[in-house]
Amino acid sequence: MDNNKPLIAHLSMFTACAIWGLMSPLGKDAMTHGIDGITMVSFRVLGGAILFWLTTLLISIWKRHEPKPIERVPLRDRFLFAAAAVFGLVCNQCCFTIGLSITSPVNASIVTTSLPIFAMILSFLILREPITWKKAGGVAIGCAGAVTLVLTSVHAADAKVGNVRGDLLVLGAQLSYALFLSLFNKFIKKYDIITVNRWMFLWATIIIWPFTISHVVATDWAAVPLRTWLEAGYVVFFGTFVGYILIVNAQKVLRPTVVSIYNYVQPAVAVTVSVLTGIGVFKPSQGLAVLLVFLGVWLVTKSKSRRDIEGKSIEG
Repeated sequence: MDNNKPLIAHLSMFTACAIWGLMSPLGKDAMTHGIDGITMVSFRVLGGAILFWLTTLLISIWKRHEPKPIERVPLRDRFLFAAAAVFGLVCNQCCFTIGLSITSPVNASIVTTSLPIFAMILSFLILREPITWKKAGGVAIGCAGAVTLVLTSVHAADAKVGNVRGDLLVLGAQLSYALFLSLFNKFIKKYDIITVNRWMFLWATIIIWPFTISHVVATDWAAVPLRTWLEAGYVVFFGTFVGYILIVNAQKVLRPTVVSIYNYVQPAVAVTVSVLTGIGVFKPSQGLAVLLVFLGVWLVTKSKSRRDIEGKSIEG
């Protein structure tokens, strides 16, 4: 069974990124046909909380004869999960989902590949990870790609090309998640995947819903078509519940550099589906932005970590 762990981890990571790549065009279509960004993010956190707590209930029933059927969390750590939820879910999902509702799914998927660059910068500031020439070059090239994408959106007359406000919101989502990884990485590893997600999604729901419930209730639900409901269901179940399970499962086995490379799957899926369905268009300037961002991410992920450098100095 242990011999299959790397293969399962790779399949989990690929599937998660493919799911999220498809989530951009489907979510965008849903948010232009009856459900706006605020309602969608409210559905995501509440749906995730219900699904993860329901999973906890099923696990407790299944393992009811064991001494500790579910993992217990001390009161102090429950409040730490609230802080983690602010960066890992509330800011991240609000910025991404609302940004996606404004910009094109193509741009949103391209911007998500900037996450390793933010993670590198914050690792230096918070975890004291060294910045090598390769990392610095990667950040510069990746930023050039992001600037190219934003400038394309600024001058775009067609919403299918993108929107600068939406691009910046999605960029903010990546910064928020990078902060989550840097500040709470060790804390999150203390608990299993279901425990982490059930508490984080519960706190995210508690934080978001008091501000959005009036907006959600005011929506004309009778006018929402079945297709939109199915797309929203995909975002909640696959894009949120299944996606979060798969990526955490992969991160327990694969190195961060390998995990980051799988980000390339998201724009590949999102661009293909968006162009084929007519939700988005792909212009040469966006192609240049893709190449710059990918090259920047590749350079960052290929550079050495502090552990690699310290290990090499010890061996020497």
